[in-house]
Amino acid sequence: MNIKEILEAVHAFEIQSANDLENFRIQFLGSKGQIKDLYGALKSVPNEEKRAVGQQINEVRQLAEDKLESFKIALSQSASAKDKEDLSRPGSDSLIGSHHPLSLVRKEIIDIFNRIGYVVSEGPEIEDDWHNFSALNFPPEHPARDMQDTFFVEKGEVEMALRTHTSSVQVRVMENSKPPIRTISPGRVYRNEAISARAHCFFHQIEGLYIDKNVSFADLKQTLLFFAKELFGEKASIRLRPSYFPFTEPSAEVDVSCTLCHGKGCNVCKYSGWLEILGCGMVDPNVLDACGIDSTVYSGFAFGMGVERIAQLKYRVTDLRLYSENDIRFLKQFTPGT
Repeated sequence: MNIKEILEAVHAFEIQSANDLENFRIQFLGSKGQIKDLYGALKSVPNEEKRAVGQQINEVRQLAEDKLESFKIALSQSASAKDKEDLSRPGSDSLIGSHHPLSLVRKEIIDIFNRIGYVVSEGPEIEDDWHNFSALNFPPEHPARDMQDTFFVEKGEVEMALRTHTSSVQVRVMENSKPPIRTISPGRVYRNEAISARAHCFFHQIEGLYIDKNVSFADLKQTLLFFAKELFGEKASIRLRPSYFPFTEPSAEVDVSCTLCHGKGCNVCKYSGWLEILGCGMVDPNVLDACGIDSTVYSGFAFGMGVERIAQLKYRVTDLRLYSENDIRFLKQFTPGT
């Protein structure tokens, strides 16, 4: 029998829960506990020592009982305080991240075209000459093939390039699908240009393609008018100006009525009342034939727009560099609810 060891064990026992409290009671104060064993061993103590030893055992028992009672009260008070918590109170506000403006605009554009049956197609950012240029009716002497416009990449003996437009994805779709084809191709593209407030070496495009029998320029115009009204509001109108692209004929640039002055003229639209938003045209028959689609049976139209340009018009962002600098002050402006 070692009273001192049991006394030290009572002091050292940690009680943090109701389970700990019950284990403490069983170990020291239970019917088979250590203090009960001390009383049982008292009969073997010489008579002249029983009084002193009995007092020591009583002190250990009293200490254990006091500790048991004090922790009962503490645990009861803790449970009572927890029960009094108002569970109907609103929780603390969580920090909400910001959406990138280009992601917002990209999603909005995709949603608009999804509603009229366009599906999303994606492709590689490193392309061969065929998909990036030749299949799109770019002749060998075309300026876009020069080093000043394109980032070329050597891959073994094959010269590859960072895609200069997402039209390369449309080529892949035409090669691997049969009309009718109705698709949009969002993605990042690259041009070998000096970085400034108005230009960047990479940016984002969304290009659309529709191929079927008897597709006309009127279908193209109606599709783009629907898009403009969905994106900029019911009062938006468009105009088409003749232009040139190697892969479409005829081709046009598309302007939308200025969303700030509503066509009256302001410094944003340079007092013209119009803002350029995209290029478009009827798919050149040479492109259809190069991709294995019979141009005598099928026709189609294509269009392409810069996501940064649309975001600039929607959010009045005047410096393209802001989109890629990850400035938290800029991005916080697009936090939901602000």
